[in-house]
Amino acid sequence: MAHQGQGTASAAMARSISPDWSSGLPPELIESISRCHLASGTDAASFRSVCSPWRAAVPFAPCFAPLLLLPSGGAAVTLYSVAEDKAFSVPLPDGVGKVPCGSSCGWLARMDEVASVTLFNPFTAGVVKLPPVDEEIPLSSSTFVFKKDGRWVFHPDEDDEYVNAAAAAAAADDIDAVTLDELRQVFFQEIVLSSPPDAGGCVAMAVLRSSTEVAYCRVGVDTAWTLVETNLDCSVDSIVFCQGRFVAIDCTGEISIFSGDIATLPAGTPPTATPIPSLTPPVDIPGYIDYRLVDDA
Repeated sequence: MAHQGQGTASAAMARSISPDWSSGLPPELIESISRCHLASGTDAASFRSVCSPWRAAVPFAPCFAPLLLLPSGGAAVTLYSVAEDKAFSVPLPDGVGKVPCGSSCGWLARMDEVASVTLFNPFTAGVVKLPPVDEEIPLSSSTFVFKKDGRWVFHPDEDDEYVNAAAAAAAADDIDAVTLDELRQVFFQEIVLSSPPDAGGCVAMAVLRSSTEVAYCRVGVDTAWTLVETNLDCSVDSIVFCQGRFVAIDCTGEISIFSGDIATLPAGTPPTATPIPSLTPPVDIPGYIDYRLVDDA
């Protein structure tokens, strides 16, 4: 019996001092596996969970093929993976009373009834708040709203001078408040990120309704949104962050590229946008065309 006990203790000691093989693999091998042998987001997530070196070898955002956000309500969000033909639910904090206004770098952008935007990562439960909006954002789209009792409301008479909004708010008893369903038409239609917002150096840029301007902010740095002109002839349909720059496309298919790294610009120095020669869209396509930019890098 004594001999058996000694053998058991020796085996346990051997296991306790055995090297951590997972963290001792050559970095080149880990990188090769992460690049070429992870067939799905599930495989990538399992790979990342092994240890810190493996997690560092696979950035979180590229782990998953694009996921569809399915209509849902309540305290969860339903995501559908086209590549894996699977749907799954993820807990969603404050799920009621917010509308989606974009998804980028693995983060969802959601806007509440006072147009405050929160970025949420459904896999890490990370939350990042963006600066509050002001009247200049909807005014860029020729939409006249102002705040009354903490809520955004429509100006009762858009033919009046906008500077009379305060007087109108005091005089009017029946004013239409901006509802959740109307928020994207009044403020931000789509928000795109340059990088994950919890990593530093992230810039958020927003498409506005029927405007040649876009709004941007440096996450964690700016306390307000800044409007900047794209110099396009028609309202912006879509923006994308590609190869270190934001690119905008308007409703005619024309493209404008923002110069430089917006995250490193001095305070008060807005970026500049330059239209470039673009391909003429086919003339034989009937009906309205909604242009979208896609980063295929």
